[in-house]
Amino acid sequence: MFDSIMSGSSINVLQQVAAFSEARHGLLAGNIANLDTPGYKTRDLSVETFQTRLKEAIEYQKHVTAAEHASPGLITSEDGDPMTEVKESMKSILFHDESDVGLEQQVTELANNQFMHNVAVALMNQQFRQLETAISERV
Repeated sequence: MFDSIMSGSSINVLQQVAAFSEARHGLLAGNIANLDTPGYKTRDLSVETFQTRLKEAIEYQKHVTAAEHASPGLITSEDGDPMTEVKESMKSILFHDESDVGLEQQVTELANNQFMHNVAVALMNQQFRQLETAISERV
């Protein structure tokens, strides 16, 4: 029952966005800290690759959900969670940028990343409040 409630919400997607932005925040902060280090190359996580993989996982989840409604009891994947591939992909989309961008560029990326994280967390909080309201009204 709990799995069906969670799969019907956007919490899994928001959780992946928050985890991605948290990992990226650490890299961007490290870039700023090492800006004057000789030979240091900035590092980042590819936002485009993450968004592509997240979109693929969402589409897969929609397809599986539609198939489950058509054929209840259908086995979908090894662990039943299409977001696992997105989570695992964060380990392989790290790239080193040799463009030696300046402080302003890194601070801008950091601010954009923080905004993405804040939005994901705020939306998750809203989802949890809605679930709490639905549960309290059932009792």
